[in-house]
Parts: sequence; C-alpha cells; structure tokens
Amino acid sequence: METAWKAGLEDVIAARSAICQVNGEAGRLYYRGYEVGELAGAVSFEEVTALLWFGELPGPAEAAAFAARLRAARGLPAPVRTLLETLPRDTHPLDALRTAVSLAAAHDPDAGANDPAANLRKAVRLMTLVPETVAASRRIRAGRAPVEAPGGDSHGAYVLELCEGRTPSPETARILDVVLTLHADHEFNASTFAARVAVATLADLHAAVVAAIATLKGPRQGGANEDVLAMLLEIGDPARAEAFVERRLHARAALSKHERGAPTARVPGFGHRVYRVDDARARVLRAMAKSTAAATGRTRLFEVAERVYDAMRARTTLPVNVDFFSAVVYDALGIPPDLCTSIFAVGRVAGWCAHALEQLADNRLIRPRAEYVGPAPRPLPARSEGRR
Repeated sequence: METAWKAGLEDVIAARSAICQVNGEAGRLYYRGYEVGELAGAVSFEEVTALLWFGELPGPAEAAAFAARLRAARGLPAPVRTLLETLPRDTHPLDALRTAVSLAAAHDPDAGANDPAANLRKAVRLMTLVPETVAASRRIRAGRAPVEAPGGDSHGAYVLELCEGRTPSPETARILDVVLTLHADHEFNASTFAARVAVATLADLHAAVVAAIATLKGPRQGGANEDVLAMLLEIGDPARAEAFVERRLHARAALSKHERGAPTARVPGFGHRVYRVDDARARVLRAMAKSTAAATGRTRLFEVAERVYDAMRARTTLPVNVDFFSAVVYDALGIPPDLCTSIFAVGRVAGWCAHALEQLADNRLIRPRAEYVGPAPRPLPARSEGRR
C-alpha cells in the first residue's frame, strides 16, 4: 500500500497510547487526561509517576506505598560508583549516565527476566538509579564523595540532597518536584520513541533507557536547555538581549534551509515540532522562574530571559518551549549548564518507563518502511577477466 512520506515522520501516527496527549494548537499537555498545569504542584511527582505507569492517580494508601517502594530502592550500586570514579573528569554527565545505566543492567537482580512484574521492579530501581548516578557523577567530578543514605521524604528533596549534600528547604524541594512533573512525559518525543523501539524488539528495560538517554543528548531534544542557559549567561545583561536576538536572527536569515537546521543557528528555547503556541509547560515555568530567581537573588538572569522572550515575540511567531524558562529555574537552583539535561532525565525516566511498560503490554515490533530513492534496478556491468 502506498503511503505519503513525511520528513522526520512529522505528524505520522506511529502507535496508540493512553499515557500522554499534546494539543499543539491550544498549547495543552495532558497526562492520562489531567492537564499538566493542574497536576504540577498539586500532586507529588511520585503520584504523577504512578499515574503514568498505572493509569489512575493513587489513593492516599496507594500513594504512600508507592513512595515507600521508591525510597526502598535508593542507594547507588557499588559497581556504578566504581565506574563513575574511573571515568575522565571531563566526561559529559549524560555520557556518564548512559554508561552507568548500561552497567547497572548487568547487576540487576532481574537481569534475565522480562515479565511484567520484573519490569515493574526494574522501573522502580531505574527511578532512583538515574538521580543517584547524576548526582554522584557531579560530586565526583568536583572532588566530593557521593551522598550516602539521603533522607529526603519527597523525590524532589531526595534529588536535591543527593546533589548538594544537605537537606533542602521545603520550598526548594517543591520547586524541583514541579519541574520533574513538567518533564515527566511528552508523548512520542525522540527519546521516548527510541525507548519504545528498543523494547519492541524485547530488549530489556535498561537497554531501552540507555537508548533514550543516548537520544536525549542531542541538542535538538534535551540538550536545548543546556544551550539556553549558556546563551543567557553569554548575554549577561538585559540591555544586550535585544541586540543579541537581532544578530542571531539576521545571521540565520542569510543561511540556507539546510544550514538553518543546525542547532547553533537557532535561538535555543524557541520553536517546537508540535506546538503552534507557547508550550503549556513553559507557562508554568515562566512564573516559577520569576519567583525562584527572586528568592535566590538570581533575578538578573530572569530579566535577561524576559528580554529575549519579548524580543523573539516581537520578531517571530516561534513559540517558547519547555527548555527556555526551565533553564532559569535550574540556574536559580544552582544547577550548572552541563547538568541541565541530566536533571531533565531524572524527571523523564518516569515517562520512559511508562511507555516501555505500555509497549510491552501490547507489543508489536516497530518496523517502518523507507521510500527508496536510489537507482532503479539495473544489471551488473560486464567485468573483464583482468578485473576479477
């Protein structure tokens, strides 16, 4: 059957899913039917994770049991710590994370099992393995020991304690909880689709998360928030923002269509394959960025971001995406630029696992076709004896 080809599979329906819905025209995002702006801050990240995995928000007893299960899985596996200590100090945090998850697969107690119960146990362990690895990698690079036995009650508090070695304030923990919720899932983005393709072959859950992390590293997906923070720090002064945008857009206009596709030719944090208006998550993060920057004395960076946002709105129709204001929040929380995408992964692993579990529940190998554009069938040219 003939089907239309679309570059990058744009708007092509690849599977059915009950997990997440993106309404790009209205700028809305729903987890299992709940609008993400209503969930964020009202429901804990642990409860959001349970919603994504099991289909419904847990009741009080179920929520407590699920949170306790996540807490019981805490602790950096000894082989992973040893690995992190041997990596070069300039290893990118996402490379360290990808390698660590791959190693952890070999030491997982359910390494040889692929049944639903075993995969759920693996998913729980991955929810803590990712933040433990991200934080330990950061601390080891800085010459500090990883935090052992963190006691944070919430997932957000636990992640911040892993990174900083001290108990965060309730408000700071709540901020990260909201950020993790906003990053938990986003339908068939590149990294999530990579995870589904991997588990569709019946590869193990760790392999799927490795594929997702490897895909996330690309600046056209997760790497963009790192680029946003680097850009805002480069601008430095709100008074320089408008001129920066002018120069970037002018330089971009002179490029070919192919050259404009390079991430370095874009203004990071703007534009999206699905959204036609501002990203639903960006609206929540914009307000959070303002209050967090004020609370931490990092208002200058927020003012730079606001001026860039206004300049882009005045000159383009590109919607702002989740990466733009999340970068300001990350900075206010003391997260360095090269760790931004790894913190994104701490939230997104919930969605990766949800999609992997859904794919396995009704699995079919994902095997698209290519539209062939090479030479037509042709005979092999005659070959002389001397050429044989």
